[in-house]
Parts: sequence; C-alpha cells; structure tokens
Amino acid sequence: MSPEQIAEAMRNADPPLDSIFDRWLPQDLRSVSWQHWTPLHVAVRAAAWLDAARVKTVVDIGAGPGKFCVAAALAGDCEFTGLEHRPRLLTAARQLAQRFAVEDRVRFVQGALGEVPTPLADAYYLYNPFGENLFGSREHLDEEVDLGRERYERDIATIDTLLRQAPVGTYVLTYNGFGGKVPASYREVQIDCQLPNVLRLCRKVHRNATDRPSERQGICDVTTRVANAISGDPE
Repeated sequence: MSPEQIAEAMRNADPPLDSIFDRWLPQDLRSVSWQHWTPLHVAVRAAAWLDAARVKTVVDIGAGPGKFCVAAALAGDCEFTGLEHRPRLLTAARQLAQRFAVEDRVRFVQGALGEVPTPLADAYYLYNPFGENLFGSREHLDEEVDLGRERYERDIATIDTLLRQAPVGTYVLTYNGFGGKVPASYREVQIDCQLPNVLRLCRKVHRNATDRPSERQGICDVTTRVANAISGDPE
C-alpha cells in the first residue's frame, strides 16, 4: 500500500496491518514495532476519542519514530507534538510525517523529559514511555541514552507534577499505563480493556484532590499488570 492508500484507510477507521505501515520505518525499527510503538487500531481508537472530546492539541511523551503521532493525525483532526530524546528516532519521525503529508499537523521536539520544556497541550499521550529503563541491556533499543531505575522514578515524578499542575480540562491518554497513577483530580471518561493493553482517557475536573485513585482505576490497573506480564513489558 502507498502512503496515500494507508492514509485513506486510516481516515475510514479501517487500518491496514501494522507491518504494512511499518514498512515506512527504518529497517531496524520495524522489528521492534510490536513492542515499542502504538498499534494502528489503537491509534484509530485514540483519535476518535480525542476528536469526540474536542481536543485540539496532543503531546506524545516518548514519541519514538512518530508512529502514534502520524497514525492518529491520519485518523483524526488533532495537532500532535512528539517529544523524543533519541536524535535518530527524531529524524525517522520527521521523515515519517513528510511521507504521509501530515507535517502541517505533526511536529517533533528533541529532548529528554524534564530537561527541556514540555510543550503545552490539551492532552498528553503516554504509552508506557519509561519502561525501557527497567529492561535488561539486551532489550534496549540502543545505548545512546542513559537508562535505569533512577531515571524511571524521576520521569514518573515529572509526569505526576505535570499532570497536577495542568489546568482543569486537560486530558491524559494512557496505553499500558506509564508506571505511576493518574492524579485523583482526573476523571475517567473513556476506557477500553479489550485491547492488547488498557487504553484510558481521563480529564482533569478540579484542582485539589487526594492522591487516592478511584476504585475503577484500580481494577483496570490490575488488567494492565496482567497485560504487562503476558507481553513481558514492565509497568
């Protein structure tokens, strides 16, 4: 399929096989797509939710080669910004946006979370972006960046602060979680526990709240842990 044919299928909410889309990624990134990059049918579902919520701008934390940003832009109307710390993935992401002619609504920023300003947006997307810190060295994408437990905990704390300081009305969209808890000031508005991992959309509804997660969130976190165990991914 050509990029134009893939784009049409995404607009019609009828995504092709991921392997077809992944052909437009560098060879070494195709082989790890199943583990690290968002599946197309998940991106389609996410785009529909974001459009229904009238979200205009989305930041993908840990955008990788841009698969989610590009796929969701093809399937919906939002503008996407991907934050990525690996230069070679940033290059691949920008090339992917150009190939699918969505560079007017998709851009990428190089930098590590907490070391560069996180772009402001109506919504933030997190696909377990810090899990690689807990992998063994053989499962790392490369050794271009520092990884480890200390960074894992620091990044989760940074996201917690970001979400707590975000204005009322901000959305957070997670797939397979992010290792922490969405603050109790957010209310769950959409959830799908039938995907390979749990997809959840929450909206911030007030400024001050306790840190205790809702009962339903706790139930789905159990589902996420089960999915992680099956897939071999950390939380």
